[in-house]
Amino acid sequence: MRYSALSIVREAFSGNRNWKPAWREPEPKPHYDVIIVGGGGHGLATAYYLAKEFGVTNVAVIEKGYLGSGNIGRNTTIIRSNYMLEGNEPFYELSMTLWEGLEQDFNFNAMVSQRGIVNLFHSDGQRDSYARRGNAMKIHGVDAELLDREQVRKMMPYLNFEHARFPILGGLHQKRAGTARHDAVAWGYARGADSRGVDLIQHCEVTGIRRDADGHVLGVETTKGFIGCGKLALATAGNTSLTGRMAGLELPIESHVLQAFVSEGVKPVIDNVITYGAGHFYISQSDKGGLVFGADIDYYSSYAQRGNLATVEHTIEEGVSLIPGLSRLRVLRAWGGVMDMSMDGSPIIDKTPIDNLYLNCGWCYGGFKATPASGFCFAHLIARNEPHHVARLLRLDRFRRGFAVDEGGKGPQPNLH
Repeated sequence: MRYSALSIVREAFSGNRNWKPAWREPEPKPHYDVIIVGGGGHGLATAYYLAKEFGVTNVAVIEKGYLGSGNIGRNTTIIRSNYMLEGNEPFYELSMTLWEGLEQDFNFNAMVSQRGIVNLFHSDGQRDSYARRGNAMKIHGVDAELLDREQVRKMMPYLNFEHARFPILGGLHQKRAGTARHDAVAWGYARGADSRGVDLIQHCEVTGIRRDADGHVLGVETTKGFIGCGKLALATAGNTSLTGRMAGLELPIESHVLQAFVSEGVKPVIDNVITYGAGHFYISQSDKGGLVFGADIDYYSSYAQRGNLATVEHTIEEGVSLIPGLSRLRVLRAWGGVMDMSMDGSPIIDKTPIDNLYLNCGWCYGGFKATPASGFCFAHLIARNEPHHVARLLRLDRFRRGFAVDEGGKGPQPNLH
């Protein structure tokens, strides 16, 4: 339906009583083939692909808050596939490919903007490391270009080239990377899943997991009563250690706060995504003009969606050392997401030792960019009981077996020696 400016104003004053909701608000059924705990990007994408690609529609997504109230709405919106290891590069490239067709796929404007990303390097050793990563990307058919100092200066003259503590020597450029509108990604997947019969149950907290005498999962205890299921999938990001413990699982993850910030709106100045190789700072400019940036996690375990002032100071210091002009801007707002940090920096998409319990966690800094591939591969695992080939190394038992996918999820790694 098309709306005129006058009709939109009229609806706003009427409380939107004539607008059709984007998805239903169903009461939970007694039993589902699949229950997905977590109504964020990964949970919603999993439900969407279960229904669309695998024909599994008797599915419920259970969310303790509102859809998209977790990390999908609390990130810096970066999408990229510039990884190196076999366990990560094909996976994130699948995600990048899905991003490129996502809006046409679920018929919703997610504002996918392939503006490119440049990972800056500041030493000879880091140049060699980034060249290796770029070569690994090319081996997997992914675009990568190693830029020298003058190429970076021409592209981004506002960076600190003259008096930097860590001089900029060049960067690794992936042109297909960029950003997407995080909220719209959640809304698009939610609308698509709902239209295919998936029940999206909001404001329904899971308080326990019921199992039979043999240990099989029977369903979940919730604030809306018991809901039975044939298969249970956990996609609860920073709360995975809590939901996993309900089933008796002790998982190789820790939860930490990651803060992000946005400045006041300014005229277009940064037309790509930049990461700082001498620290862990990343920045882009939103379509509204605000500069969106972040840095390191707060180095203590927490389930809170807020951080502390020490990390705020650390982030601003890194940003100003890279882009001196940032010192003249005001920070408009800040927020925090709860990161489930795995021990090797790579995610887990796998069946658990409990036959009908499935796990999606350990996303570290990479959760948003992975949303499409995570949902697709998790749906594949649930529907077919076997991993998708690009996620076959992202096993839960890899730490016990000594097969870690040892690549920090934050992307740029300081390597100045």
